[in-house]
Amino acid sequence: MSLVSTLLTAPLAGVTPMTPRSRLLEFDVSSRDFTFEAGQAVTITPRATGLRRTYSIACSPERLARTGRLELLVGVTKPEDLSWAVPGTLVDIEGPMGQFTFAAPPSGGAVLFIAGGTGIAPLRSMLDQALRLGPGLRPGPRVALLYSARRSDEFAFIDELRTLVDAGRLELHQTVTRDDSESWQGRRGRIGRNEFVSLLHEPASTLCLVCGPGEMVAEAVGTLRELGVPDALIRTEQWGRPTTG
Repeated sequence: MSLVSTLLTAPLAGVTPMTPRSRLLEFDVSSRDFTFEAGQAVTITPRATGLRRTYSIACSPERLARTGRLELLVGVTKPEDLSWAVPGTLVDIEGPMGQFTFAAPPSGGAVLFIAGGTGIAPLRSMLDQALRLGPGLRPGPRVALLYSARRSDEFAFIDELRTLVDAGRLELHQTVTRDDSESWQGRRGRIGRNEFVSLLHEPASTLCLVCGPGEMVAEAVGTLRELGVPDALIRTEQWGRPTTG
């Protein structure tokens, strides 16, 4: 489906800390006509600053239709990065844009998401759509997520994801790359072959969607190919530069 990019102005409705280095921005678009595909992005220009920034949309079209809120996960390096982000601030929003979108897996197939850091944003949108397929996927947790972050407190949406795990709707594997604290009892290090093998049960029919830093994306694609995933079932995006295969 091809969607026409539009320009609209909406107020910032909320700012929620997700991790020490990210915030969830919610824009009230309830009175606007805005459609997009899961995985796409928008460019925002806060009128208070005039600065243009492009971010992946972190909610699914179905969630936006229900809440009236367009959600963006924004990385924060310095406190002043979001000094403009005060509820009520008017922001110009342009989009949607991008070809990194969700499509149903082959009949009887599975879906594997691979996220690095804030790369979880478009995958959260797609994950919601994958779970809505319901009967289209075989029984059991055939939707899986490999999620890598620098530290254990940098997994955005983690409570939401664990709720899906507890409900038996998602298989989740996490790993941290720079956390040496004793409080973290999970996997450490970069996502490796063993993690893929544990979740990639039928490579030939598993749709794989990867988003994160360029090096992580390249390594993931290489491993997926080695394990037998066809190029046609590998879709990637690395920090705003979408590719396939």
